[in-house]
Amino acid sequence: MAFQAVISRKVLDRSLSSFGVGARSMSSWWKNVEPAPKDPILGVTEAFLADPSPSKVNVGVGAYRDDNGKPVVLECVREAERRIAGNLNMEYLSMGGSMKMVEETLKLAYGENSDCIKDKRIAAIQSLSGTGACRIFADFQKRFLSGSQIYIPVPTWSNHHNIWRDAQVPQTTYRYYHPESRGLDFAGLMDDIKNAPNGSFFLLHACAHNPTGVDPTEEQWREISHQIKAKGHFAFFDMAYQGFASGDPEKDAKSIKIFLEDGHHIGIAQSYAKNMGLYGQRVGCLSVLCEDEKQAIAVKSQLQQLARPMYSNPPVHGALIVSTILGDPELKKLWLKEVKVMADRIIGMRSALRENLEKLGSPLSWEHITKQIGMFCYSGMTPEQVDCLTNEYHIYMTRNGRISMAGVTTGNVPYLANAIHEVTKSA
Repeated sequence: MAFQAVISRKVLDRSLSSFGVGARSMSSWWKNVEPAPKDPILGVTEAFLADPSPSKVNVGVGAYRDDNGKPVVLECVREAERRIAGNLNMEYLSMGGSMKMVEETLKLAYGENSDCIKDKRIAAIQSLSGTGACRIFADFQKRFLSGSQIYIPVPTWSNHHNIWRDAQVPQTTYRYYHPESRGLDFAGLMDDIKNAPNGSFFLLHACAHNPTGVDPTEEQWREISHQIKAKGHFAFFDMAYQGFASGDPEKDAKSIKIFLEDGHHIGIAQSYAKNMGLYGQRVGCLSVLCEDEKQAIAVKSQLQQLARPMYSNPPVHGALIVSTILGDPELKKLWLKEVKVMADRIIGMRSALRENLEKLGSPLSWEHITKQIGMFCYSGMTPEQVDCLTNEYHIYMTRNGRISMAGVTTGNVPYLANAIHEVTKSA
């Protein structure tokens, strides 16, 4: 056998040589590949899991947890799964996905009685959650408006930069967060909108801005909408937290409604990861509001064509869960109740963290904790202070000081507040 293996290897080497390929070159095809840098968010969880300390706390995770720090599956989701179990086949969805899910999703964003929906002016497809929706839109922008650029807020969810970079769309940033006030840099934002070349694309967070938790007021949204329209810009909304921010999906879509009232043609990326807890199901929707039905048909066909070489068809199970919940009045009512419970817990933990810090006599103002909204709190801590929290107190978060309020519980909030107080009291 050993003799045959040697002969076979010699025959293979001669065959490769006849094509100008050396055996050594085959083993070095990937010699220039370096390990990719760790994702700044996912790396936090890896470090947390590797820490043996019994007092460790993870406030870096971007997924909801209950007051015991455990993952949650909503009862409306459990009931939807019971109803669909055994009642479906495993056939492909169309490239555009579940039309029932898309239909219900558009009602959430554009309004139950939206004229845009009635007039069939919206091109929409099921996407692989919000990330997939953003990526398809970025490729759509590149393909049909190749000279355009995208304006992205500073800061933003780090993956936004990756998405438009890999779609080869030029990126520019606009001012958003004001570090001194730990609030919105509204003057800087408006100035950057005014100074951007006419017809630019602006990426906007519809609610619960990630990572800062800082949202414009309703009046500020109206001014933003007015200025974007005056400059002929295109507004693309990433809406990952509808319902999860305030507990009211309609309130969380107020920015969308304002832009629709002002006559914008917008794009929206929607996700059910946070507001239904369907993180692993990867279910979302991409929609683009068009001039008329004919244009919407054309745009949708192109969005589907972009999806085809990426993943061909979206997954069916998550879409069935969503359409079952939103298509049934009782299940939808239960979902609205449960999403409010989640939002209220986050809001309650904000108040508890601020109260604990103030009771400790912190010389700093922590008012921004309760002024911000959504899953994340932009604490204002420096990377060095975050490192100190990790090294001395086994508290894990991203180095930009972003606290995931989902990781804060009644049990750990005193410990977390004390640690934050200790590392910031001399600031």
